[in-house]
Formats: sequence, C-alpha cells, structure tokens
Amino acid sequence: MTASSRNRTVHPVVIAGGSGTRLWPVSRDTMPKQFVSLLDSGRSTFEETILRVSGESFARPVVVTHSDFRFVVAEQLAGLGIEADIVLEPERRDSAAAIAVGALIAAGRDEDAVCLVLAADHLIPDGELFTADCQEAAEAATRFERIMLLGIEPTGPSTAYGYIAPGAPLGDSGAFTVERFAEKPNRETAETYVAEGYRWNSGNFVFPARLMQEELSTYAPEVLNAARGALEAAVRDLDFLRLDADAFAKAPRISIDYAVMEKTRRAGVLKTRFRWSDVGSWDAMFDVKDKDEAGNVLEGAVSVLDTHGSFVRSDEVLTTVVGLDDVVVVTTPDAVLVTSRERAGEVKSLVAKLHAENRPEAGQHHRIHRPWGWYQRIDIGDRFQVKHICVKPGGILSLQRHYHRAEHWVVVRGTAEVTVDGAVKLFHENEAAYLPIGCTHRLHNPGKIPLKLIEVQVGSYTGEDDIVRIEDIYARN
Repeated sequence: MTASSRNRTVHPVVIAGGSGTRLWPVSRDTMPKQFVSLLDSGRSTFEETILRVSGESFARPVVVTHSDFRFVVAEQLAGLGIEADIVLEPERRDSAAAIAVGALIAAGRDEDAVCLVLAADHLIPDGELFTADCQEAAEAATRFERIMLLGIEPTGPSTAYGYIAPGAPLGDSGAFTVERFAEKPNRETAETYVAEGYRWNSGNFVFPARLMQEELSTYAPEVLNAARGALEAAVRDLDFLRLDADAFAKAPRISIDYAVMEKTRRAGVLKTRFRWSDVGSWDAMFDVKDKDEAGNVLEGAVSVLDTHGSFVRSDEVLTTVVGLDDVVVVTTPDAVLVTSRERAGEVKSLVAKLHAENRPEAGQHHRIHRPWGWYQRIDIGDRFQVKHICVKPGGILSLQRHYHRAEHWVVVRGTAEVTVDGAVKLFHENEAAYLPIGCTHRLHNPGKIPLKLIEVQVGSYTGEDDIVRIEDIYARN
C-alpha cells in the first residue's frame, strides 16, 4: 500500500433506508433489520457499520435514511457517541438517488472527496482488514478514475448473491477492471462462477465523488438532477437535513446497479480480504451465529428436543421444537415464522402475500418506537384499548388532545410529570392520572430511569389518528 493510500481520508455514505423483509417477523417496515439488535454483540448492524467507519481514516459519516427512521438513527448514533450528517429521504427511490445525494454532499465538503458507500445492514467482522481494503480501493479509484466495487471472495457457490467477473489488472494496484456482472445464479452456475474466480458483489463502492456525478450525468441524469434539486431546496429540521419532497420525487426509482454500474466503462473491482455477509435471510443469519453441540442457534425463551442444524429464536413466548432438523422458527409477540432453512429466502414473498391480505403484522411491529420511547398494545376491544408505554429519561410526548377518547395513566415504574389543561402534577408508582375527552395534556419523564405506565383508553374511537398535536419538541406534524 502506498503512503498516499494510508493517509487518505474517505467519506462514508451509509445507506440506511431499507426494509429487510426477508428477516420478518423481527424486521418489519416500522423497525427494519438494520436497527434491530440481531448480532451477538448486542448492537444493530447500523451501529456496527458506523463503528467501522469511525476511525481516523474516515471523515464524518453521511447517513441517508427515510424520514420514518430519523429518531432511531439519531438515538443509535448518540448511544455510540458518534456524530454524523443525517439526511432524510421523503420517500424511497432506491439506491441511485441516495448515492447521488451522498456524492453531492461529499463533493460539497471537498471537490476531491473519495466516497465509500456502505449498506447499513451488512456484517463485516474484520475491522482492520476492512479499513485496509477501503484504503486500497480509494487509491485505485483515484489513480485509475474508477468506481471500485468491493468484491468478496466466495465461501461457497451461493445463489443468494450477484457475482462480478474480474477483468484485466489495473496496474500493480491489486485491483481489476470489471469484465461482467452476473445476476444471482442457480447452483450449477454458481459453482462455475466460483471455479472461474468470480467475486460476490457486496453492493459497496468506493469512488471519487466527482466521477460518480459524471457517470450519473451520462447514464442517469434524471437521478442526478433530482438529487441536486432536493439538496438545494433541503431544510434543516432539528439535527436532520430534510430533502425537498417535490424535487426528490422526480428521481426515477432505480438502483445504482441498473442506473450506472451495468453501463459505465469505469467500473473496477478490488478483491477484498475481509469476511462479509448481507445477513439477508434467516439462513444467512444462521451461518454467522455460534452453534451449540447439535448445530443449533437458540436465542431467547427456547427449548428443543432431538433437533439439529436449526435456528430457533423467541422474543418473549416460550418456543419449543421437537424432532425437526434444518428449520427456522422465529416467534414474536404477534407473529410466528416456521420454514425450512433451505427456503428461508422466500420469506420476502410471504411478506408480500401478507401485505396483499392487509395484515398489519406484515409491516407493523407489536412494539411501536417513538422518539420519546415506545408503546405496545396489550388489548383492544369495542370502545377501549390498553397499552404499555415506556418513556425514556427526559422524554416528552407532544402537547396534544383527543376528540373521541379519555385516558387513564397508571404509573408502574418511575415518575410521570403530567400536564392537564396547564396544570402540572407528579405521579409516582401505583398512582393514576385521568385525562378527560378534549383536555390538553402532555407526559414527561423527568427522572433518571425509564418511566413505564399502563394506558387505558375509553371512547368511541381509539385510533392513532385521533391525536391533535399542539406542540412537539420533535417537530412532528
């Protein structure tokens, strides 16, 4: 590695707006896999990704995510003690628009900036090798004017990934041109690709920001123009940069692969040395987890008998398996998944079927996260609903009113500061506050421990859209 590559500062652009439906029911639209603690470290893949690019070789990260996830991103960054520029997409337009935005921001910082685009939901356990490979890719990208893909050495003939055929060497850099891209193959074709030295396409890139703009201008000008317009009209919202919705909506919904990479003549590939997985299915998650003596991965309230080579996880409910091999069983409070490991990748199709059937479990978690904490439904019936609410220390709900329901708040842990029509009162454990229909009210946790309470709603309508926000520190509409 040259001295220039060792000292180069790379600008990370972390794409964190996906939904991760193949890891349903743990990953759903309201809290996708990149933000869920699925790893043995107890951290999310987003947190692990941010930690990987927090060293001296990297500039301040740019995180491009959907507006719905802004507070989750901010909270997880704060938990790591790492600052980043959080850019909010008003709607999902696939990866090309997000990468265009990241390249424009990096170029605005430094016209010679080199970007590293990373998906937030990948697992890369080899931090030092990852950093070294990024530096080599950055050197090759600059020296040879290339968009460098990080090509992963296959561990087997996987049918879950696309492949890259390396072409001619790029000087003595250890990098190569790209001879061709190959879509996800069948098993026989995958075996051929591995034998011929193809690499897995990780979907992670290193490139000069200026070069990416040039290629977008040539092959996907609508994407670049929409990204530029969305940035020029962007507004600050608390600590977020909110892209202009009208301008961003003009971007075609297209991936960077189809928009640029399969058309450009400037693609290159670095044969990376670090281990990698997109942990895109329960079978892939099984592969990266430690196994017991029977070859099982068992997590949570789980007990098995005469079961081998299986992934069994429960978030709450006791889950038992008898006499099955090579299966995936995942239990959450409101949904259960049972599949063979071989067909675990088809969960995405199952989720699409659930959406078509208008099943709320397809996209909504039992526990709904909010910037102040979370709530989950305990029971619902005619004219009532019961919720478990947790407010983090310092958390403040909006000042609001309801037109169709009254509420009873019973404190079970911590201290609640309750405002009702301007009057403020503290409530402690085993005390209850009553909020009549139409009153103006607010809940605040002034303490140092999480506030937990049981909310009982009574009225003709208990939907979430019967909330009129009068004042909100989180700037929600």
